[in-house]
Amino acid sequence: MDEHEIEARVPGSPEARSLPAEPVRAQRRKKSVTREYVEAIVIAILLALVIRTLVVQAFTIPSGSMMDTLLVGDYILVNKFLYGPEIPFTDTHLPGLRAPQRGDIIVFKYPQDERRDFIKRIVGTPGDRILVRGRQVFVNGQPLTEPYTKHAEVGTTRLGSDTYCGYAYACEPTVVPPDSYFVMGDNRDNSQDSRYWGFVRREKIKGKAFLIYWSWDSDRHWLRWWRLANYIP
Repeated sequence: MDEHEIEARVPGSPEARSLPAEPVRAQRRKKSVTREYVEAIVIAILLALVIRTLVVQAFTIPSGSMMDTLLVGDYILVNKFLYGPEIPFTDTHLPGLRAPQRGDIIVFKYPQDERRDFIKRIVGTPGDRILVRGRQVFVNGQPLTEPYTKHAEVGTTRLGSDTYCGYAYACEPTVVPPDSYFVMGDNRDNSQDSRYWGFVRREKIKGKAFLIYWSWDSDRHWLRWWRLANYIP
């Protein structure tokens, strides 16, 4: 028998027939390459899911409540590993590197609708006594220095008044409960935050925002290239 042929039995037949070896090898190679591609794609998807769940997740900024730190159309990365990643489908977190701190910009489940994600800055940590008077925030009796805040022009809103306080929380000294955080938007006069709906529970925090990787101005239909790869303070 020719060395380039193999023998194969036809089921139910006592006779043998010869098949060219090269087409069989080519078919096997084709199946092997296809399998390798499929396996690579599956592994890539699994790695992406693991990274998204445990390490880093991307979010888009849809509103101006964090201006001018974050603009509408900013695309950001959130570090989920820092505070301890959440076990999927639960509110349980694995151990993290550190606890959330005052000044951190965090993404969390909105307390009044946990299907939505909000982003704000931590102003008060567990045990802090918070008081808001006009544009000034006091933490444990001391005025908080906040160079990142944005306020409406004087006279355009009552929220800028030193005498007006229309919040449900922090008009009077408010102590942040254990495992909870008091958060506010940097765009102070245009932000629904802890002043209105209360505290954010620790287990509802998804992670800390740390990088703007893309920014699109939908009004001008133009890329904000100067914001790309900007670290979020």
